[in-house]
Amino acid sequence: MHESALITTVVLGITLAFAFGLAAQRLKIPPIAGYLLAGVAVGPFTPGFVADQALAAQLADIGVILLMFGVGLQFSFEELVSLRTIAVPGALLEMAIVGSMGTALGLTLGWPIGGAIVFGLSFSVASTVVLLRALQDRRLMDTDRGRIAVGWLIVEDLLMALTLVFMPAIATLSEATSAGSIGVLVGLTLAKVVAFGALMLIVGRRVIPMLLHYVAHTGSRELFRLAVLAIALGVAFGAAWLFGVSFALGAFFAGMVLSESQLSQQAAQESLPLRDAFAVLFFVSVGMLFNPAVIVGAPLAIAAAVAIVLLGKSAVAFGLLRLLRQPTETALTMGASLSQIGEFSFILIGLALTLGIVKQDARDLVVATSIICILINPIIFNAAEVLARRLRGRVPEPTPGTVQAAIAQPLVPTSLTAHVVVVGYGRVGGTIGESLKRRPFLVIEDRDEPAARAKRDGAEVIIGNAADPAVLKAANLAGARTLLITIPQAFEAGQILEQARAQNPLLKILARAHSDAEVDYLTKLGATRTVMGEREIARVMTADLVQQERS
Repeated sequence: MHESALITTVVLGITLAFAFGLAAQRLKIPPIAGYLLAGVAVGPFTPGFVADQALAAQLADIGVILLMFGVGLQFSFEELVSLRTIAVPGALLEMAIVGSMGTALGLTLGWPIGGAIVFGLSFSVASTVVLLRALQDRRLMDTDRGRIAVGWLIVEDLLMALTLVFMPAIATLSEATSAGSIGVLVGLTLAKVVAFGALMLIVGRRVIPMLLHYVAHTGSRELFRLAVLAIALGVAFGAAWLFGVSFALGAFFAGMVLSESQLSQQAAQESLPLRDAFAVLFFVSVGMLFNPAVIVGAPLAIAAAVAIVLLGKSAVAFGLLRLLRQPTETALTMGASLSQIGEFSFILIGLALTLGIVKQDARDLVVATSIICILINPIIFNAAEVLARRLRGRVPEPTPGTVQAAIAQPLVPTSLTAHVVVVGYGRVGGTIGESLKRRPFLVIEDRDEPAARAKRDGAEVIIGNAADPAVLKAANLAGARTLLITIPQAFEAGQILEQARAQNPLLKILARAHSDAEVDYLTKLGATRTVMGEREIARVMTADLVQQERS
């Protein structure tokens, strides 16, 4: 059989990443840890098959471009401005303090000042992927704590993107013999960044959304998806070729410009599958570069690095938020959120190694620290949540009427019987609720605005995640007449359905689906009826057509 290094690397990388990632998920560990371990398994430092490192590195570059494009798409100037008094000073001070800790460790290990600084900076930024997953799993994205955490990481990502731009100039500083030559190097780099930024903000801000809208009007989803990828990859490549700017910054600017378009959400959805696939290969390629021998060869250095990230970084974030007069609960969440490092750390240390600023042992130390911290991060997060619950009596009360305030209170079981329970009060749930105003109904929701709307419509509202057994029990499904699961996420709907059927085998359950596979999945789990939007649209249109023909 003809063998291809590219095909072999991609197939084995994705297959092992899936296996290790699934195992990590089952162990309640972020899948990113599994992806890194998959890379270690096919790397040159472990027995067995060794993947092509050069090809893996090139695939990783595409992963970096798509990752940074995704970060740019999520960037929001408005949200950052609203958090400017918290996220901006907090992130700046945290990065300075933690970066200094890491720099001190690098100097202690005998590294040059430039390498020690880069090493320290790699500890100062957390993984956006790990943080978003942790917040989503705990339903914190729409809370004040979640917004502050995301805003904080946006500031970190911006600063790290700028750092990547200046890395080549930093690498050549050792060759500069005078202050004038140093100034020329820094000034030239800054001029390139400004020129690229101006081009993107003046020209790209108009051309890119215009192009995307034109493609959208063709009605071809395939062309729209290709347009999104062409913009991400093309701008990144052009930034590197014409301005000497890193792939990462070029892709970030492309995403940031596109984020202002009305089609940004669709662009994010269309690029997500490929972005996820190459992001996985990025983490696999990082794992391939890790030499497990560093754990035995430098245990004290690893212990010190892990202590900086898990203890020092968390303590700094907690202390800064308390100084900024934020509640203890928010400070604990922020401390747990930052107790890990990820993709930007790898990008930074990898570029530094390529430029000769650091040695191989620095990258091994960063990757080892990242793997350990990502494995421990869920434990830190859970501990922070437990501690927050115990300290709630001593922290300022959340604003009344918000999801955060409701979560801070114990669940109160409903006294309703023979009632209708609606899970989710978005467009579908809200439309249903309008027809239920004259009968007793209860809504389970975890977002502020939909929960408030449900209350205005006369519903009793339980704030929380409907997949939580305690929340479903508080809704009294045993005494309910009907359960309507209106959320679009089929897997989460399946978890709710299973628990509801266990609580009340005779309960009438209606669920929402988006495909035939989801219909089969939810039906097998016990749904009385599963409604798919496309089928219902076709049924109504057919009925209308038949009615017209009869008349």
